[in-house]
Amino acid sequence: MALVESKIYNDGNHYIAIPHTERRSKRKHKAVEEPIVVDDRKTTKKAYFDELYAQSKSRKEKTVKAEVLEKMSEHFDKKSDAVFFVESNMMRKKRNLACRRTRLMRKAALQRFNYFCTFTYNSDKMTEVSFRKKLSYVFNNLSTRKGWKYIGVWERGHKTNRLHFHGVFFIPEGTLPGSLEMNSGFNFSSERRQKFLECTYFAERFGRNEFAPIEKERDFEQELIYMVKYIEKTGEKIVYSRGLPQFFISDVMDEDIICPYDEERQKYVLADDFACYDQGEYMGQVSPEVIAGMRKLN
Repeated sequence: MALVESKIYNDGNHYIAIPHTERRSKRKHKAVEEPIVVDDRKTTKKAYFDELYAQSKSRKEKTVKAEVLEKMSEHFDKKSDAVFFVESNMMRKKRNLACRRTRLMRKAALQRFNYFCTFTYNSDKMTEVSFRKKLSYVFNNLSTRKGWKYIGVWERGHKTNRLHFHGVFFIPEGTLPGSLEMNSGFNFSSERRQKFLECTYFAERFGRNEFAPIEKERDFEQELIYMVKYIEKTGEKIVYSRGLPQFFISDVMDEDIICPYDEERQKYVLADDFACYDQGEYMGQVSPEVIAGMRKLN
């Protein structure tokens, strides 16, 4: 057996194995930041940078950098120190975004989803704050008690600015509260009326909702690409249900290793039908059903 207790993820095309290591990660000690005063309030340079970056994130990178540098410079003795600080924190933002993108794709690749869902805020029923809080509470309950899985994002309509939650869901058979009924309404994106499936349970409590069955893998991939582009543009956080891991643990046989994934040979590409083993016990060829029974890791 070549690799024991390997972490395995799917990059969208292949399964990749990361060999187990006994190395313990060292805790990074955070440097204590000196407080600065901005508009008569105390903050830190990093917090102030994040604030300025959030205000300018929808613009071009050069414009953002120039605007942030101009305001940060007054808190440094040397202009060169300010430039280094802004550039290093811009890189930090890029790394964080790359990590979020990777996390999204890995979690999605190890889970089956069967619906695209959209839940739209209705001002006649509650406030935006209540809508967000109560809908999240319902999702958490359905995830814990009924086995729902989901990946989504809170966003606003381009033309209406109306808050809604949009994402992909795995809804086990027989666990949907209420019933799905065909409805019709105006779609601001297509600027025409369209028919859609709506759940009566959510319609009564929250307002308009749309449940579209996932029928093609390509449509699912496009949905993930949309969410990636949205978080890149807005910085909004992706919402995950509990129990969506990035990795599962398996022993790997020599014959199932295709080739190294990187020059350092710290990762390996596996055969599409590789055999899964849990502590030496054969569990079956890799499949959604077999992965469901494997140990998980984030």
